[in-house]
Amino acid sequence: MADYLAERTQLEGHELAVLTDVAHGRRVRIARRGATLLSFEVPAPDGAWDIADGYRDAEELDARPSSRFAVMVPFANRIADARYQFEGKSYDLQPGVEGDARAARHGFVRGVDFELADLSADAQSARATFSTQAIRPGLHAGYPFAIDLTVTYTLDAAGLTLEAVMRNVGDQTAPCFFGWHPYFRLSELPIESWELQIPADSVVRTGTDFIPLPAESGRLSIDHAPEVDFRERQPIGPRELNHAFADLRFDTDGRTRTRLRDPDSGLAIAVWQTSGVMLAFTADTVTRDVRRSVALEPMESWADAFNRPDCADTIRLEPGAERRFFCGVEIESS
Repeated sequence: MADYLAERTQLEGHELAVLTDVAHGRRVRIARRGATLLSFEVPAPDGAWDIADGYRDAEELDARPSSRFAVMVPFANRIADARYQFEGKSYDLQPGVEGDARAARHGFVRGVDFELADLSADAQSARATFSTQAIRPGLHAGYPFAIDLTVTYTLDAAGLTLEAVMRNVGDQTAPCFFGWHPYFRLSELPIESWELQIPADSVVRTGTDFIPLPAESGRLSIDHAPEVDFRERQPIGPRELNHAFADLRFDTDGRTRTRLRDPDSGLAIAVWQTSGVMLAFTADTVTRDVRRSVALEPMESWADAFNRPDCADTIRLEPGAERRFFCGVEIESS
């Protein structure tokens, strides 16, 4: 039998890619809808355990509750009042909408059926590449820019890698950045006992709307925020987290790793990224399974980055240019 497999299957009318690491007993399922990861099975004493708290069926995949494993492009998280300014112009992502109904979150591609552009395997890995040209002028209010997006999932001996490629195929500079919204469930035990480590020197301060405060007031040294200091691994406990962590510390291989471990089972993962910020969310306000999983979200830039001068260089994408973002999940023990 081959070491790695890359196959197609169906979920109630949705086409899926299935990547299998035969030697390590791992399997990943990804839907064309939103290029959304649905499951990530790893070996466990009682059989396979799914560390991904993703959508359970086609109905959830269509409705997208809590944005589980969402690919977020051209922006991640929130844009304040669904309005932004770029290159001296003002844009409104929800024209005609007023009051509390104004909410721009998580980009434009969660409901898009990506093309499954490549599905292959060899002796070292299995890969699935999803692509879309769904971000075009006239398709999304307040975003008159043209972005080609590809997302490649690679399963190998270390775990799972995501490579996102964003290319500006329009004739004007565009604001654009990547984020990923995975939820992880390491056991049936409450998350309070799970141990978390985030190698960050700062935490992002926000208002009650979770929009970062302006300029340097939005950045607080972790030394002055002991309640969310996870530089050393520690139990999550009763804390409610919906915090972005900045000024991440990088290992010698150029990756920064946020670690989550269930001390009872010993199952441990590291969510890595090569730049940006990490948002940790303890799922206190989700529509199902409250505080039964933890979202660890690698983002290329901050929430409301389109409105932040200190993020301008990160999100700026010139005509004809492309930018890549890498993140993934390492299985540290299972």
